[in-house]
Amino acid sequence: MTRILGLSEGFHDAGATLIQNGNILSATHAERISRIKNDRWLHYTQIEDADTTAFYEKDWLKRTRQIYAGQPYAKPRIKTDVSFYHHQSHAAAGFYTSKFDECNILVVDAIGEWDTISIWKAWVEKGPLGKKLPYMKKIKSFKYPYSIGLFYSAITKYIGLRPMEDEYITMGMAGYGDPTDSLLMENILKNVNCHKGLPDLPELRHISKENMAASAQSVIERELTKLVLNHCPSRNLVMMGGVALNCVANSKIAGLGKNIWIMPNPGDCGSSLGAAALAYGKKLKWIDPYLGTDIKNDIKIKEVVKHLIDHSYCGIANGRSEFGPRALGNRSLIADPRRDIKDTINKIKRRQQFRPFGPAILEECADEYFKGPMNEYMQFVAKAKHDYKSVTHVDGTARVQIVKPDCKSVIRPILEEWYEKTGCPMLLNTSLNIKGQPMVDTWEDALAFQKEYNVKVF
Repeated sequence: MTRILGLSEGFHDAGATLIQNGNILSATHAERISRIKNDRWLHYTQIEDADTTAFYEKDWLKRTRQIYAGQPYAKPRIKTDVSFYHHQSHAAAGFYTSKFDECNILVVDAIGEWDTISIWKAWVEKGPLGKKLPYMKKIKSFKYPYSIGLFYSAITKYIGLRPMEDEYITMGMAGYGDPTDSLLMENILKNVNCHKGLPDLPELRHISKENMAASAQSVIERELTKLVLNHCPSRNLVMMGGVALNCVANSKIAGLGKNIWIMPNPGDCGSSLGAAALAYGKKLKWIDPYLGTDIKNDIKIKEVVKHLIDHSYCGIANGRSEFGPRALGNRSLIADPRRDIKDTINKIKRRQQFRPFGPAILEECADEYFKGPMNEYMQFVAKAKHDYKSVTHVDGTARVQIVKPDCKSVIRPILEEWYEKTGCPMLLNTSLNIKGQPMVDTWEDALAFQKEYNVKVF
């Protein structure tokens, strides 16, 4: 019996993944245990007994880049048996959980050790003992200071948001602007080291926040498209790194005819899974992202739906928490999308009022209400074919979560009962947290949320 513990810590959003004989037993975020948003240090409860511990990057190599960049050095506190390169761990987290026997892998993040973009060829072939083994070969990389991720973070900071955290708000804000300054943004990407933010350029001062966001978003979409077209010939594409959370850009790439897999936690925390996979040396049995803390309450579906009909919204904290930044039904705040409920939910969550929400919809009904790429993990945007404004962005798109019949989340039976009672096959679905705070993890967290924000949690 082989138990391997993959770890990531020291920079951003620490995480741990435990696998045994190819099965993913658990995968956790440090922030949800410590209650410190994007906690870079592992919590002691995440360190479990294992035959091998694996780290997600080369500490000594990262230190050289940090010295070069004038950054403070944060030495990992956990001693591990083996370590891998940062982008290698990203790539493995995607490929080793995919169904592909061959593919290209595109890793785009802010920065690893030195790589900021890497492209890989990956395949499966029979090893010495006749067993199928995965192989990855890096075929191209771009290095610091050029970085699509750092550029987008710098834009996020410039418009008054928190870099390395609020990029998804920048993406949402882009829908309200025009990409009239995309050439200027492209010049900044290619010629400016954005590590410490944007320079105070006169030509930036007249640009509205919305147009700056739209221009930056158009640049990212264009650059990612070029990378795929020029360097990723396979029909199968794995996308990893923090930039893979940009669902608008993902949809553009899906439009190129690619079969895309994005492991639901493509950032640094998810790289703990990649490190564990590399140490294991074989592909993993991916089932679903419900890999965290387990809440075993006996939830009563009919009561949930009755509460939704009577009060329009409620919280769900049941089953194992999601591994990744997006709530997929087990740690969710859900609401009636037929009502103009967006402002109410934004007020509860302390979010900007312009921000939309995504819908969770029964898979069998999805094509009736949306057109475009959709999957179980809210990784793409699709055009809405309905008038439910609370789950539709200003540009007419929605970040859709399709809920399959075999979904392990409690969201499936809730949706089925809701559909039977209302004729509406979808619910507004957002994470059960307040802006700037970690997602609810335990039942104690859920009760505290219920008390403080007056939201019934089931």
